[in-house]
Amino acid sequence: MGHRKYSAPRRGSIAFRPRARAKSLEARMRNFPAERSEGVGFLGFAGFKVGGIEVLTVDDREKTPNFGKHLLNPSTIIAVPPIRIIGIRGYGYVEDVKRAIFDVYGKESVKYLSRKFTAKYSEEQFERVSKVLDSTTEIVALVCIIPHDIGISQKRPFVFEIPVSSQDTKKSYDFLKERLGKEIKVTEVFKPGQYIDVSAITRGKGVEGPITRFGVKRKQHKSRKSVRAVGTLGPISPAVVMYTVPRQGQRGFHQRTEYNKRILLISNPEQDKGKAINPKGGFKHFGTVTSDYIVVRGSIPGVAKRLVKLRQPIRYSNRKIAEPKILEIMTQQ
Repeated sequence: MGHRKYSAPRRGSIAFRPRARAKSLEARMRNFPAERSEGVGFLGFAGFKVGGIEVLTVDDREKTPNFGKHLLNPSTIIAVPPIRIIGIRGYGYVEDVKRAIFDVYGKESVKYLSRKFTAKYSEEQFERVSKVLDSTTEIVALVCIIPHDIGISQKRPFVFEIPVSSQDTKKSYDFLKERLGKEIKVTEVFKPGQYIDVSAITRGKGVEGPITRFGVKRKQHKSRKSVRAVGTLGPISPAVVMYTVPRQGQRGFHQRTEYNKRILLISNPEQDKGKAINPKGGFKHFGTVTSDYIVVRGSIPGVAKRLVKLRQPIRYSNRKIAEPKILEIMTQQ
């Protein structure tokens, strides 16, 4: 305890528990924002992390000392190929428990989808939907994104749900039924200048001790037996080690969500208009971006080629949505 006679400050946040390896490479977004628009639209999207760049913009934050001046933004590129709507799922309450009431799939077959599961088209299912639609409380889209579309070797697609903004189940169902089997581009969901939430699995760092994992201070060099260990594991009674005591264990490869990341640019390599996004030889650990992409200000979790889930911001703010004025894009050589 050093000079502290009776107590020591808390080391490490207990909020990030358990600090175990994620069960999957795919992050789970369990919550989405409530409806804030009159029309019907999608509340999320997905892509793959590419790498970091720097974007020179004009600071458009009013009432700040740098307003109107040049601002250098460390940013991250996310490759966002079109996602395909493969089905519609309806949720309702059965014996006071929220369950999936129906799943319907389109006629069109999706390449490589059979590597994930078999989606069977059935007209009887569509007829059944009309009978249970009144008891349905939520309609979501079943979508898939294929890593192979952007040059990643993995052909097995990621399949997940994306809710829609309307609370009217009939309107949401008709909206998705018209788009069943079609592709959605990122420009239909997001626009430059707005804020989004980003969720992904962080970079794994293996097993670490309490010094690195929780930020515990090293003991003095004259300490008995150990220096990079906690001073005490707890009182002598009860004879248990509490979960709050910093111990060694897994660090990294956790699911994390970054809130309110601003989109600086949405574009395509064919439409860059002089703003070449690909460095000479391609991005390290990724290669060349050939699909649609977005540039997000700041860093995001994960390594290159890792799946990244995107959604409309759940922490609402009254900030203006204005497209940033980009002066230069500086890629890593």
